[in-house]
Amino acid sequence: MIESWTRGVVRFRVIVVACWLAIVIVGAASAVRLPALLSISLAVPGTSSQQADDILVQHFAQNADGTFTVVFRLANPSPGAVRALSERFAEAARAVPTGHSTGLNVASGIVYGDVVTRLDLQRAATYTDTLRHAVSTAAFPTAYVTGEPAIQHDLTPVLAADLHKGELIALPVVLLALAATLGISLALAIPFLFAICTIAAALAIVYGLAHAVVMVSYIPNLVELIGLGLAVDYSLLVVHRFREELERNDTTVEDAIVRTMATAGRSVLFSGAAVTIGLSMILFIPVPFIRSVGIAGLLVPLLSMLATLTLQPALLSLLGRGGMRRLRRRRSVGDGAAGFWRRFANGVIRHRGAALAGAVMVLALAMAPVAALQLTPGSIFAIPQFTASARGESLLLHAVGAGALTPTDVVIDAGAPGRALTPAVSAATLRLADELTEQPEVFLVVIGSKPPYVDATGRYLRLSVSGRHEFGSEQSQRLVAALRDHLIPEARFPTGVQVYTGGAPSEGVDFLARAYGAFPWVVLAVLALTYVMLLRAFRSLLLPLIAVLLNVVSVAAAYGMLVVVFRFGLGADLLGLYRVSQIEGWIPVFLFAVLFGLSMDYQVFLVTRMRESWDSGADSDAAVSHGLERTGRVVSAAALVMVITFSGFVTGRVADLQEFGVGLALGVLLDATVVRFLLLPSLMAALGRWSWWLPAFSVRPAALASSSRADGTRREIT
Repeated sequence: MIESWTRGVVRFRVIVVACWLAIVIVGAASAVRLPALLSISLAVPGTSSQQADDILVQHFAQNADGTFTVVFRLANPSPGAVRALSERFAEAARAVPTGHSTGLNVASGIVYGDVVTRLDLQRAATYTDTLRHAVSTAAFPTAYVTGEPAIQHDLTPVLAADLHKGELIALPVVLLALAATLGISLALAIPFLFAICTIAAALAIVYGLAHAVVMVSYIPNLVELIGLGLAVDYSLLVVHRFREELERNDTTVEDAIVRTMATAGRSVLFSGAAVTIGLSMILFIPVPFIRSVGIAGLLVPLLSMLATLTLQPALLSLLGRGGMRRLRRRRSVGDGAAGFWRRFANGVIRHRGAALAGAVMVLALAMAPVAALQLTPGSIFAIPQFTASARGESLLLHAVGAGALTPTDVVIDAGAPGRALTPAVSAATLRLADELTEQPEVFLVVIGSKPPYVDATGRYLRLSVSGRHEFGSEQSQRLVAALRDHLIPEARFPTGVQVYTGGAPSEGVDFLARAYGAFPWVVLAVLALTYVMLLRAFRSLLLPLIAVLLNVVSVAAAYGMLVVVFRFGLGADLLGLYRVSQIEGWIPVFLFAVLFGLSMDYQVFLVTRMRESWDSGADSDAAVSHGLERTGRVVSAAALVMVITFSGFVTGRVADLQEFGVGLALGVLLDATVVRFLLLPSLMAALGRWSWWLPAFSVRPAALASSSRADGTRREIT
């Protein structure tokens, strides 16, 4: 089927390229407009925190995600100065739609207050400059506008600048790596054209989806850098195989393309399917933040597979032999590389026991720090500190503490209008407040019997609880758990009264609980689906199991290295990375999905080439050696491209993306060296013919008529 499809694409190659050019134009236009539709929100629908936040929006006209905080530098102000400042502040707050001030608070060297709005995070962020202008023109002292909307507003250009910086670093190095592998020729343009088209298509689709669902601000960075790495990976494999096919003197360009797509193209499709399965698991995590990242990530392999089937053969056909000609002049270099990989493969097989033991030891050391992995839903210390919002946050942090910036809101639904201040509800509320003040983590409890603590209907009551640590810390997470599990039940609210906990700390707890409650089951489903798919690709019962287990090992090693770099600080200062005590909660989920798929890339590339040798009659050792010899160079080049591309995340100034980039780069590096070049071939060599075992009852009838080997195994003919 793939052969006839490829011939059709070659026949209509100009139309195919024209269609992709149109997609690039649409994608470029979408990329410009996309950032305005993106945001960062940890909200989880259906949770206690979301119910509390919904009540605050509807009945207290306060959306926590849409609340600004304005910080004024003012040492020792008089009561009169504070009153005058408060009046001007209230007037400035009205510059934001639905905005109103909550009054001012005095702390060490600063005066600060909130501008509360009904707006969601995305829309509120667009009014950051409006509020800053209103503050600057009202004769205020030095003022800083911060809060989640302002942070979101200031983060968008930082992410864009980091993306451009990462691309400027990655693209030249990727070009050099490709030139070293393919030689200097027009063929070098194919991987980049492939990447441009798939990235543009992904951004165009994300732009459309962003009008309907929440999409995370990190998505352009993820799509462009992962898209670049994956596209170059796939295109490099196909171009490399096309060069080999052209070296047959009796072949036409079209026949060479057809054979390339039937071999390397088929491997790319299986590999892309594996990446797709890995990333599709994220769609089953019931957290909008993670799902949006997963949707964007899922588009990249899907579109890469589509481009492999359409754009890749069209470009190869347009370039033809002329585009590949200079590659032939580098044959001596290729022969030298082939000689190295031949010697390397033979050495691994000859010393399989030592190679296996060494690889296991390295991976065990890399995985060991996983025991120290701790997660956080987010951190106020992880944003770039040079922005105006970060400076305002820093002033607040030193004056009132981290917990006061993101308090926990306890929202009490008395069940009927006028019931919130009844004696029974009031007594329970006071018991809860008293118990909270006894908690070591609690810094301040604010409660009242008038607005803004009671809504206009008298049905809802709220308490504000400020902790001593930031919202994502372990201490804040334990306080939320204590509230829900002990303090609220022990306050003995009357029957019919519902109590919810909201605010950033509660939202973060619900984020982690929902994400990791589903994570183990989704991982098991992905492992099972991948095994079934690889069973068809490898035509072996044991090899797919080995592939799945090795991929899990690669991901676990990447987790361990994350802890070593960011928590233990090994190399963090040298590379200019954040030092953290906890890893961002979305990182392990997305890292598993991406690394699991990318690791499968190299597994499919290597094993399918080994399978070709096995099917042609080679024994197990010869098949393993030949597969490693023929693909070692291209797989190592592809891995180098991936590591370079993912290093683009590391050069950024956002902690989340630094963690993601380091995890991906080190994960790919370990997988493509220790796992694929040492552990996999030595393990297959140790297993011998059992690596290829497939029971007779599972082989198609046509294959049963195929010849048997001298060692008793059966070779399937397809």
